[in-house]
Amino acid sequence: MAVVLAGEALALVLALASAGDNGWLVRFGLSSLGIQWIALGTLCALYLARGLLARMPAQWVAWACLAILLGMTSLVSAAAWGIIGLTNSIEHGRTAFMARMLAMAFVVGLFALLTYQNYWRARQLAVRTKQLELESLRARIRPHFLFNTLNTSAALVHARPDEAERVLLDLADLFRAALRGPERIPLAKEIELTRRYLEIEALRFGPRLQVAWDLPDRLPDATVPALSLQPLAENAIRHGIERLPAGGSVGIRLERADGWIRIEVDNDMPADGSRAPEGHRIGLNSARERVRALSDGRGDVETRLVEGRHVAVLRIPDEPSNQPA
Repeated sequence: MAVVLAGEALALVLALASAGDNGWLVRFGLSSLGIQWIALGTLCALYLARGLLARMPAQWVAWACLAILLGMTSLVSAAAWGIIGLTNSIEHGRTAFMARMLAMAFVVGLFALLTYQNYWRARQLAVRTKQLELESLRARIRPHFLFNTLNTSAALVHARPDEAERVLLDLADLFRAALRGPERIPLAKEIELTRRYLEIEALRFGPRLQVAWDLPDRLPDATVPALSLQPLAENAIRHGIERLPAGGSVGIRLERADGWIRIEVDNDMPADGSRAPEGHRIGLNSARERVRALSDGRGDVETRLVEGRHVAVLRIPDEPSNQPA
């Protein structure tokens, strides 16, 4: 539709620029007919050649489109001269007519080429910006995860030296997954990462922390952004269980329906519903942004208070994993 409308605008400009008051409408009709044949013919040729064009570099594609436009202009101009009989309205003969048509097509094609080049640069900048945003989120969430788990390890070393070796081994596995893993990992691995984190916290809190898992017998074969579920569990510990003298419970449930995977993490909260004053929600906010960025805006992380419990919901598309388990 954009090409058709642009062609009509070009036909109107040509008609108003080259005809008098009595002939502009006829010239507009003829110009519109010729331009639309050229435009639609070029689009059809591009569609038929889409397989070849898809394998070409972007800059070559632009020049190939310009060449197809000029070729289609030549065909339509030759047909217009020979079939419609424009010899009575063209003063300088067939060669001059063809040259004028090709010159106009070349100028229009160059403008389109410049527009495409600007679009391509803007797209490349957008992709680069998104990559930098993801790198920034990674730089924020991973040190945050590292420092919090190291604090947990330090507390366990002082309280229970006999369990220090087990904790450090678990931490080594967690760091390996968190600091060196890919952007997206299988859902099963992210759940295992979260489970091991909660096991470490359970050693520190003892009976104060109760964890209830509600997972299907077979986990969905899907990928999730790395460190998308673990920060929700960490948030439940730091701003819920840790602030309750008697402790509390953390529940993790997974539901799968209508092409979506929904993972809910809920935890007990202080009676006033307040959060820890030192909490800046770095892990939670970074997890939300990573989920949105790596799911093209379809996934999300939502939080709310329900009957005195804090509820965080991770929602992602249910798409098959392309990574090895």
